[in-house]
Amino acid sequence: MRSLILLSLLFLSCAKENKTEKPTLVAYKITKSITYNHVNVDVIIDKPALNEVDVLITYHGTVQSDSNILPAAENTLNQFKNILYRQDMMIVSVAHPQLNILFGDNINQAEAALLWVKYSANQELGIKVKKIFLAGHSQGGYLVTRLNTMHETNGVIANAPGPLNLVFRCQLEENGKTPASYVCNKLRNVYGTTTANANAYYQRSLLNFTKGFKSDILFVQGLNDEAIQMYSWPTFKQDVLNCTSCKNRQFVEIVGGEHGSLFESPTAKNEFNNFINNH
Repeated sequence: MRSLILLSLLFLSCAKENKTEKPTLVAYKITKSITYNHVNVDVIIDKPALNEVDVLITYHGTVQSDSNILPAAENTLNQFKNILYRQDMMIVSVAHPQLNILFGDNINQAEAALLWVKYSANQELGIKVKKIFLAGHSQGGYLVTRLNTMHETNGVIANAPGPLNLVFRCQLEENGKTPASYVCNKLRNVYGTTTANANAYYQRSLLNFTKGFKSDILFVQGLNDEAIQMYSWPTFKQDVLNCTSCKNRQFVEIVGGEHGSLFESPTAKNEFNNFINNH
């Protein structure tokens, strides 16, 4: 009898030692340097206390200094987090570069971040990624729109995406009608003026990326945005609507809204959340 009791105690002890412990549910916010296909980029990761998560990857707008890239990514993360009704999504904000490259070449870092979330985040963070959404503001909206021609996700949201038309924008600068920018200066140094080489500028404009959307996309645009944006907005919208090789496209235009309408308009916020919840 004593032997049976000892064997039972030994069995229970072994069973307890071999029992698989559940992973600890931890919330955190970290900055991480990631690499995918030999492309490096910094991201800020805001993870809820869950190990299975839908992910919102966000992309910031234009900055004027390299020192502003991480703060811009932080600000963009907070902007989207503040309008997101759900608290169970992980947000990955991408600190994509801008100043030492030609406009549009940061699509490489933008893509690397998306592919890292798709194929590497599970292992590196010890989580299970479920759905993936892309969201961008201004130049970040430009990037997520382009990414939607390259990779399938669960959905894309672009607020005031641009520049829509670099030919128009840079020509204004050449004619002295608007202040010079590093974007057009760098393009001019490589391609010459818009008059001499308009096609090179057009190839990098968002007007050139209105077809082949692989996922449903929501565009938000304030109709009281800057004149440079609104000059080409009707053309861009019509080109997107004319696409015959695109997934669903939705436009939310805010009368009186300005460049940050997604973060300011209750209507836009509701449409943003409805889009995510319905996908």
